[in-house]
Amino acid sequence: MAHPSQLGFQDAASPIMEELIHFHDHALMIAFAISTLVLYIIIVVVSTTLTNKYILDSQEIEIIWTILPGAILFMIALPSLRILYLMDEINDPHLTVKAIGHQWYWSYEYTDYQHLTFDSYMVPTQDLTPGQFRLLETDHRMVVPTEAPIRVLVTAEDVLHSWAVPALGVKMDAIPGRLNQTAFMSSRPGVFYGQCSEICGANHSFMPIVVEAVPLEHFENWSSLMLEDA
Repeated sequence: MAHPSQLGFQDAASPIMEELIHFHDHALMIAFAISTLVLYIIIVVVSTTLTNKYILDSQEIEIIWTILPGAILFMIALPSLRILYLMDEINDPHLTVKAIGHQWYWSYEYTDYQHLTFDSYMVPTQDLTPGQFRLLETDHRMVVPTEAPIRVLVTAEDVLHSWAVPALGVKMDAIPGRLNQTAFMSSRPGVFYGQCSEICGANHSFMPIVVEAVPLEHFENWSSLMLEDA
């Protein structure tokens, strides 16, 4: 959960998000080192009147400043591609949930169950109870088991939407007539909040996403209760 004046990412709740945070820190340190070097060179050039004739026309320096940027890009590209392929891996999901975007709410269908489907609307401000978050709480949460690969099929019924939960490292566009898929695995129990991340109309800001990760036993109890109410 993000908080005011937060400078970094939310605490990672999935292995993929941990990888993304590590890659962000890696790339940020490279950018910081380059910025420091460029600032130092600018200060030296501006503040000194001395000139080194060997620097003005030096093949060695030209070779260095041609190869070095390539090596830096290589250092950034390899981890980036690794994470990109990891995010695309969907191996033997234990549960499949179909998320359907509407103006302006989400519907969820648990395709492994016959009649487990529900709509998820934002809880109005006047109906919030103490401890609930304004513009983020929903009347029905998407409940998933922890330590289990979850596949999410994402689509939309009307306009473009985007199903995004930052703490889980998940963001997938919901496109009418197209079925996209993504996957995540929650490494710990908790409640993780997200919002539609594609401008979809007047109430775009009012269609939150709430994923509740619980132990498998609690998930089975929840699914049984939902099926009884269906």
